[in-house]
Amino acid sequence: TEIYTLSLHDALPILRIGLLDHHPQGGPVAPECTAAARSAATLLESLGHTVEPAWPAALEDTALISRFGALWSTNMGVSLRRFEEQLGRPLAEDEFEPTNRIQAEYAKHISAVDYALALAGIAQFRRALQSWWADGWDLLLTPTVAELPLPLGTIANNPDHPMDAMERSGQFIPFTPPFNMSGQPAINVPVEWTDGGLPVGVQLAAAYGREDLLLCVAGQLELAKPWAQRKPNV
Repeated sequence: TEIYTLSLHDALPILRIGLLDHHPQGGPVAPECTAAARSAATLLESLGHTVEPAWPAALEDTALISRFGALWSTNMGVSLRRFEEQLGRPLAEDEFEPTNRIQAEYAKHISAVDYALALAGIAQFRRALQSWWADGWDLLLTPTVAELPLPLGTIANNPDHPMDAMERSGQFIPFTPPFNMSGQPAINVPVEWTDGGLPVGVQLAAAYGREDLLLCVAGQLELAKPWAQRKPNV
């Protein structure tokens, strides 16, 4: 396999880009976020690339959340144990965030077999996701988030309902976690802005090792629609 490194000054080949402008598992997406992805698709087409409605079917796997939850909870359980070992005492209630503590408690009910099955499921997901790029696609274009930027404090710990923050976060960022899990490179590009002056980003994801492609396409978009000097006017 030959690997090519591109620079911003090289002429990019025509890329085949898939567009996912909705929640892959049926959740809500703000109209402005959908519009930003579609606008970016139009801009990419004007730059000579091919954009089609297409995305990896693996993103529609609803079992992914429970697998991720098993791994994340176990990680919280390990973190809590290590902190307490280093301090030589149990952590007080106010020394470990409620969201993390409840997950650490949940991890006590996860068996080694449960954890191994979650790991295997994530590995299977990575292979299924990456196969989409192997089928001839260069990039995937999505909204970066499912809502406009949230006011500070919207996602906060709630001791009475410790998982509220995690659930609210999941509603806000359904498009980015899959690539955290797969390990593929992805980039956020703030190509659109609301009438009120808030940036609305789009995400581009590439195959393993193709950070160069992401940076070059992001550079193309920035040259076509500069944003470096823009500031939110809110």
